[in-house]
Amino acid sequence: MSHYRLVLLPDLPSDKPYKYFQIILFVVMPLPKLNAPTYELALPSTGKKIRYRPFLVKEEKILLVAMESEDEKQMQGAVKQILKNCILSRGVKVDDLSVFDIEYLFLNIRGKSVGEEVKLNLICPDDNETQVEVTIDIEDIQVQKPEGHDRVVKLTEEVALVMKYPSMETFVKNNITGDGNTVDSIFDLTIGCIDQVVEGEDVYESSSFSKKELLEFMDNMDSNQFQSVQNFFETMPKLSHTVKITNPKTGVKSDVVIEGLQSFFD
Repeated sequence: MSHYRLVLLPDLPSDKPYKYFQIILFVVMPLPKLNAPTYELALPSTGKKIRYRPFLVKEEKILLVAMESEDEKQMQGAVKQILKNCILSRGVKVDDLSVFDIEYLFLNIRGKSVGEEVKLNLICPDDNETQVEVTIDIEDIQVQKPEGHDRVVKLTEEVALVMKYPSMETFVKNNITGDGNTVDSIFDLTIGCIDQVVEGEDVYESSSFSKKELLEFMDNMDSNQFQSVQNFFETMPKLSHTVKITNPKTGVKSDVVIEGLQSFFD
């Protein structure tokens, strides 16, 4: 739609004793609107289809400003805001998405923004030094769900834990701040992912216990019980892709497994 601006210019002709105005009409054209394309994908955790659009410059700015701040809460807020901006389907609660849902979403959103192919330099495992460049189509990268994975972790005949998948905080620590591998963060992650504690017929919500009580509970586990809990994280669904490469020096063919969002943007 065109906009019009009226400008009144004074003019004093020498042969006229009075003042009058010329009316000049300027046509002011607005800047064109850039409509981003929309896409659809199914969330790995539920299979629910959602619509989304690519990152725009304003989203890249939000992320860059947050990363420059080095403040974890600001980064979490930025990631949450970006996802809310780019997810077009109603009823999707970002806080309820699992970490592998968020990674899958980010991979596809970034892919539609900067290109649907990822180029990586992979090290050949047969000599651990030769690098081979590979090109991967983002559509081929999926969340893999290992067989035998179970959210219920049995500790004894009577006691079990019902686990929930890590969400936004873990995504930020693993992919943006790099703080996800400290001892404290591992214990915090484990406690944060306990959904329920089951003892015989009784089921208790984790919110019924303080962080101190849950830490003491974990401290009293034996090594096998603690490993059972860690096995939940090791076998949970994850962004993963297997690439076949050939070492140009030795001719040896190998399968290289790439896991986690960060690996696809190195």
